[in-house]
Amino acid sequence: MIGRLTGTLFEKMPPRIGLDVQGVGYEIDVSMTTFYALPELGAQVTLLTHLTVREDAHILYGFSTAEERATFRELIKVSGIGARTALAVLSGMSATELAQAITLQEPARLMRVPGIGKKTAERLLLEMKGKLGADLGVQPTSVAGTQNDVLHALTALGYSEREALSALKGLPDGVSVSDGIRLALKGLSR
Repeated sequence: MIGRLTGTLFEKMPPRIGLDVQGVGYEIDVSMTTFYALPELGAQVTLLTHLTVREDAHILYGFSTAEERATFRELIKVSGIGARTALAVLSGMSATELAQAITLQEPARLMRVPGIGKKTAERLLLEMKGKLGADLGVQPTSVAGTQNDVLHALTALGYSEREALSALKGLPDGVSVSDGIRLALKGLSR
């Protein structure tokens, strides 16, 4: 198996890139997260890889972090989730955001990814529960009760999950939902 490649980036055509490794050109499919982290053409790049061997093709998938590759490998173990869908999930959200969605059992976050419907999101949540969040250090109690309601309210208002989660950190313990939303919005407006 090919686990890592280091070479010169010679082509960028989303979601595929070209990597020249000592005269051999590799076509590698990457998530958009990895794609946007890549340098300009001609630069040296190191990617962690996953090789899929099918009857009609050998396909390399590349990742900028070990966390992203591990998440990809967990995703393709889920029945009905192929490598293309797993790459789409990782293009729509980071590995940490996916772990949070799984730990908090939030199918709506997964359904925002193109190609993921309600049934697929629920299957992902069911089959990955306890696997991904635990691996990535996300605790189920990280957002609970009132804070979860505030988080949903902020994302419904159009804030990204990352912004909403950072706003939650500034909330005092025991705050009501309405006060929590008000305080979070005040913090986000700064």
